Amino acid sequence: MARTRLRVLSTLDTAKTQYYHFKAIIITGMGLFTDAYDLFSITIVIRMIGRVYYSDHHNGQNKYKTPPVVESALVAVSLIGMVIGQLVFGRLGDLKGRRWVYGLALLLMIFGSLGCGFSICIRRACVLLSLGFFRFLLGLGIGGDYPLSSTIMSEFANKKTRGSFIAAVFSMQGFGILASATVTIVVCSIFRRAASSDNHTPGRPPATADFAWRLILMLGSIPAALTYYWRMLMPETARYTALVEQNVMQAANDMEKVMDISLAQIVEENLPPRSNYALFSKEFFRRHGSDLFACTFNWFLVDTVFYSSILFQSKIYKFKNTDKVDVYQEAIDIAKLQAIISACSTIPGYFFSVYFIDRIGRVKIQMMGFFFMALAFFAIGINYDSFWTKERNKYVFLVLYCVAFFFTNFGPNTTTFIVPAELFPARFRSTCNGISGAAGKIGAIIGSVGFLWASHGKNEDREGFPVGIGMTPSLCILGGVCIVGVVITTFFTKETMGRSLEDNETEPLEIEEINDL
Repeated sequence: MARTRLRVLSTLDTAKTQYYHFKAIIITGMGLFTDAYDLFSITIVIRMIGRVYYSDHHNGQNKYKTPPVVESALVAVSLIGMVIGQLVFGRLGDLKGRRWVYGLALLLMIFGSLGCGFSICIRRACVLLSLGFFRFLLGLGIGGDYPLSSTIMSEFANKKTRGSFIAAVFSMQGFGILASATVTIVVCSIFRRAASSDNHTPGRPPATADFAWRLILMLGSIPAALTYYWRMLMPETARYTALVEQNVMQAANDMEKVMDISLAQIVEENLPPRSNYALFSKEFFRRHGSDLFACTFNWFLVDTVFYSSILFQSKIYKFKNTDKVDVYQEAIDIAKLQAIISACSTIPGYFFSVYFIDRIGRVKIQMMGFFFMALAFFAIGINYDSFWTKERNKYVFLVLYCVAFFFTNFGPNTTTFIVPAELFPARFRSTCNGISGAAGKIGAIIGSVGFLWASHGKNEDREGFPVGIGMTPSLCILGGVCIVGVVITTFFTKETMGRSLEDNETEPLEIEEINDL
């Protein structure tokens, strides 16, 4: 016979939006805030590290920059940590519970951020190896935070506004990007003013620059540390307690403590049987194989584009005479560009997603986002070297670049975070979310490292890096990746708007039994 839906879960699906929902958004969202701060501050710090530790590698041209191989390694090492963290912590979230794993991931983020600032050694190689280790540790924590944040929010939310709540959690990433730029501007402005009286060679950094980049990275631990206490006060989600641990009374008690729900409304007399097929079993792939493919492939595609284009936006948008400005001014200029893009396109894109996600659906937003991203990258990629690099065209270029990131976030960057948290059963939800996210970060590694290589033209100073194909083909390839995303979304992605999370728990055998009656 058909499965009876647990009353505690039906109550969650229909519960009115209340204080605890907004509290949960802030608590879970601060993890994404910290994630973005740590991931995007490194793009500015890498330039500062080049000035500090590679000032003896100027090749007679007064150039002080991090070699591309080192630059790509520092970017990739945290992404590799994220891949491992998403897989490991995603699985632990289903085996041990969301709450316990959530706190552990946040601790790794705190210690990783602090450790990055304490990468103190005498020799340059030792500093970079130490920084790489702590970036990897930080990546583990960030990776663990991703599947748990979306899963926890989806399991606390009601089905009417669930998409908006998860999108609101993810929107904190935009504020994290803005915060990293703002902190960089403030820190570098203070250090620059203090060093203004020192006499040093233009382009060669003052000694204080070595402290500035460390401080920028260490400040990323503050929001994570402030959030840890509140995360530990959060109860386990009712869906995990009821469906995975099979303890419905405890789930009801937990919900009564934090939400305006009466225990008398949600008490159960009988516990319905649960599905017993295993993860990655033949039955699992029959039910969820197509969904897992769509989630992983779409996340892979969008992160390939997103990380390659935003981590190296200072390469795409050409600055004038960067070698003639001091280390602080260069960092401030890059941070200003990052802040402009974040405030004008990234954050508005998130807000549009929050507003429209439960009105027009995930699939339509994802298709639209991929399509307009493709148009924007084709527009700025074609004739890049001959047209967009000219000074008179830079503002039009910046507008198109902002359009690309607006539709990235009012599009697949947000929806790929939401859909895996809604499609899979409770006992596989965190695991499948982690697998999907890990595929995305593999795309980020391929995209960012590949873009760094490909964007180097034949006539550029590559310092041992292989000859690339130039910026125009690189940007057009990103546009082509977005077109593939449109196709995958159209034919494989399911709409989850307005559905209960338990809809995917329905057994086909039970449906057949109903038809036989």
